[in-house]
Amino acid sequence: MPHTDDIPEDIEALKEMLRERSAETIALKARLVEAETARLSADDLIKHLRLQILKLQRARFGPSSERSARLIEQFELSLEDIEGDIAEDVAKAEAVKTALVPAHTRRQPKRGPLPEHLPRERVVVPPPQACPCCGSDKLSKLGEDVTETLEVIPRKFFVKQTVRERFSCRACETITQPPAPFHVIARGRAGPSLLAMILWSKYAMHLPLNRQAGAFNHEGIPLEVSTMADWVGVSAAALEPLTELICKYVFTAARLHADDTAVPVLAKGQTRTGRLWAYVRDDVPFGGHDPPAVAYYYSSDRRGEHPQTHLKDWSGILQADAYGGFNALYGEARLPGLIREAACWAHARRKFFELADIEAAARKKAAGKTQKAISPIALDAVKRIDAVFDIERAINGQTADDRLRARQESIKPLIGELHDWMTAQRARISGKGDLAKAFDYMLKRWLSFTAFLDDGRICLTNNAAERMIRPLTLGRRNWTFAGSDRGGERAAAIYTLLQTARLNGVDPQAWLADVLSRIASHPAARLSELLPWNWKRDQKPNAT
Repeated sequence: MPHTDDIPEDIEALKEMLRERSAETIALKARLVEAETARLSADDLIKHLRLQILKLQRARFGPSSERSARLIEQFELSLEDIEGDIAEDVAKAEAVKTALVPAHTRRQPKRGPLPEHLPRERVVVPPPQACPCCGSDKLSKLGEDVTETLEVIPRKFFVKQTVRERFSCRACETITQPPAPFHVIARGRAGPSLLAMILWSKYAMHLPLNRQAGAFNHEGIPLEVSTMADWVGVSAAALEPLTELICKYVFTAARLHADDTAVPVLAKGQTRTGRLWAYVRDDVPFGGHDPPAVAYYYSSDRRGEHPQTHLKDWSGILQADAYGGFNALYGEARLPGLIREAACWAHARRKFFELADIEAAARKKAAGKTQKAISPIALDAVKRIDAVFDIERAINGQTADDRLRARQESIKPLIGELHDWMTAQRARISGKGDLAKAFDYMLKRWLSFTAFLDDGRICLTNNAAERMIRPLTLGRRNWTFAGSDRGGERAAAIYTLLQTARLNGVDPQAWLADVLSRIASHPAARLSELLPWNWKRDQKPNAT
């Protein structure tokens, strides 16, 4: 509003001023309506993107998981930009509001309380010394309002000085001094917490050493990439006894999940494709009490001899996909014992789902691309398989006996009907199409697909291994390739440690820091005390 001194005395001039103010008000209202319309459209888009993210997060099986993960990341980036645009537009709108323009209400995001475990720094705004109304200094406190904001202090680097004093005996003149403390790196100057942070950043956060070196240099800590690479190698060697313990423990299980993923490897200026194999021990789905663990192995290619070597001394139930390299493990006369195959229903379902994906077909049609016709038979197969998943989901986590009882009562009849239906449908369709291949994938392995009906320990899917492969597939886009076969083997060892700690609810970085500080002096016969599940229960991390 104009100051009273600026109001003209002339009636015509006053009318002209009011007309100008009215025009400004109308223009501001129009801008706010336009902003509100844009906000509503953005809100609708946000809801749509969030719905798509939720749908994609359910597609967690096999190759589609990598594709879904990329789409999820793209959608989340879009959400960040859109919500940032809304906040910027609203801030600008607030700045141009006047008393003549009615306020509009923006949908406020739901904000939960900040984490309770964070320390609080109390900053008190100085109160008034006197009443602003009458000037009296007789003020009494009625209460207070507290506004919390999340703040951060940059990483704190410091030099730890370990002092060993020397003493001389006045009686015999013998000089004594405490022994030097253990350093993970001989004559090195990296503490266990720094080493753990570098390992965590490289293998869990997928930050190559050159990017870490750049961040350290920005913070005033110049570190050469070659120096950090040496630290990683020495740390892996120091932790090797624990890696071996975890691998031995994994292969004492009666049931394992197995999967593998490609790893680009640098070789003579070019890249070739190596593999990382994951073997997961997880008894949680059937109420087991043994802690979960995962063992990773690297190989330079995907020949079947590699999993056959990994599993040469093991027998039990193997849950995996239909990779041909596993076939030699299922021989009747195999020594030291029989390995029973348990197939993954998620892999089988995906083959039908791809032929019945209505949304994918609609997207291709909207983009002007050629799309395959939706198969009603495939859609029916998906519905029948989903009915099995619904029952299985309800009994997940129950004991093996309870799961077996529920499967015999509720799922076995559905499986019998599914087999009869699939056999009848397969006889009616061409033997060369994708639908026929989807049917054959299951029917030719029917004993493996129905193994779960006779053993409550067997899971319906191979998701346990899929989850352990996913971090590797996400990370390889950042670090691009392993530098060598030795680098791939080292990555497998460190992944074994980090992912096993995660499976047991242990902070991998804190665990690594504590283990690196103590593993050299820890008795070899009691090394199992440092394993993640025992460290969580019995050990407390050292202050570093």
